[in-house]
Amino acid sequence: MARVSKVNSGVLLGFEAKDVLVETYVDSRAILQDIDIVGLADTAIKESKKRIRSAIKSNSYPLPHGRITVNLAPGDLKKEGTILDLPICVSILESTDKIENKIEENSYFFGELSLDGKVRRVKGLLPILLSLSENRKNAVVYIPEENKNEASLIGNLKVFSICDLNSLLNHLNGISILKETEKASFKPVDAEYDLDFSDVKSQYLAKRALEIAAAGSHNILMKGPPGSGKTMLAKRFPTILPPLNEDEFVETAAVYSVIGEADYSILGKRLRPFRAPHHSSSRAAIIGGGTDAKPGEISLAHNGVLFMDEFPEFSKDVIEALRQPMEDGIVNISRAKISAKYPSKFTLIAAQNPCPCGNYGDKHRICTCSVRDIFRYNKKISGPITDRMDMIIEVPRMEYSEYNQSEEGERSAEILKRVVAARRLQYIRYKETGFSAGYTNSVLKGAGIREFCKLDEKSEEFLKSAIKRFLLTGRGVNKILKVSRTIADLEGKRDVSFSNVAEAVQFREKAEIF
Repeated sequence: MARVSKVNSGVLLGFEAKDVLVETYVDSRAILQDIDIVGLADTAIKESKKRIRSAIKSNSYPLPHGRITVNLAPGDLKKEGTILDLPICVSILESTDKIENKIEENSYFFGELSLDGKVRRVKGLLPILLSLSENRKNAVVYIPEENKNEASLIGNLKVFSICDLNSLLNHLNGISILKETEKASFKPVDAEYDLDFSDVKSQYLAKRALEIAAAGSHNILMKGPPGSGKTMLAKRFPTILPPLNEDEFVETAAVYSVIGEADYSILGKRLRPFRAPHHSSSRAAIIGGGTDAKPGEISLAHNGVLFMDEFPEFSKDVIEALRQPMEDGIVNISRAKISAKYPSKFTLIAAQNPCPCGNYGDKHRICTCSVRDIFRYNKKISGPITDRMDMIIEVPRMEYSEYNQSEEGERSAEILKRVVAARRLQYIRYKETGFSAGYTNSVLKGAGIREFCKLDEKSEEFLKSAIKRFLLTGRGVNKILKVSRTIADLEGKRDVSFSNVAEAVQFREKAEIF
């Protein structure tokens, strides 16, 4: 009597894991031997029948005689990629009774098959495993050996990594049992960089602003002529950032898993991502999208840094699309056939020249741009985007005496100590008061700002005068308060003082008068 074999698996839809039930029915009365795959499968899945047939025959297992129908349920869910090769193959072999022991109902299979039965690495496995760990805590999971490092990040799943089809069948039949994959211990390592802040001569205001940005995850825009050191400063910014904690590391690795780079070398060292896309990059490359709604640079910079050099040279569509991710820490990508939501909590460092030729406002060089050129160039950075910058600073051209000074600047390691101490204060503060333990000052909202950024009477009066003078918006005021809170944390203060507010205002005034 014909029966239906059922095997559990899953696919990734955007960044959301979806369960898939692989059902196989063999019609032995059919004359032609063939495999039909139904259930809204893409080309890669439909081609899997050739890989599966070859893998089964290469290992001398019998292919069921007749017509094999494979259904991927639910039928209205789009499935793509090669992740379903292994579960389809297991389902077919189970229908031939080659798997003698009954497969447990809570078993899940993932993997791509080679023609000789090897099990290859697949993309997007980590988000699926995270979903299983939250919703199917008693699941038993079988994954490719090459994905073992991703699985080791998940602690409450029973995971077996397999290298080929033969070893999996021996395990399922109880002939030779595979060793369960263990959770890796999380051990941040000391970061080693070729760059250091001590390389930067002078530019004390810029270095101070970047220290504040690192301590509170604040966005910053640097304006200055070519060669003033904007790019040099930005590239050294990661050297003063604390390493990823365990939760941040898993979140970030999950995004890289979607594009097949979960073993990304920088993440392997627990360092925060630093993404520096070229200004010619498309909207889909920066924000994410395409027909399959893949993550963009802002998601690959999650929990790290997005550096946008030559900021006004980016497409206006790209710049304006940053608004929502900068505020919410997530990006929603909607296409005709798919909608995806990716995390995108990043620190934006943007750099630009004051005008197309770069010499506007320079003491020693003449600007060759017309007023119209200068206006058009700066207009590409709209008011709403400028308003979302926590700090805006000028990076002036250095004099030769500054460039040639023999005194070495402060090293990144010393700045990092202060940043880590400030981050620690924020962690303790928000954990004790019920806020997310991962909070930094930059993401405080209305109630949090009122509670943690209280000002004394003198500071209140000063802020009122700044609002009138620079015509600050409500968001601009909140930015000043949050930066003030971070400056106080760097100084180890419980309350925000007048000097903290005054320093924060000087980093904000350029946003209103430039």
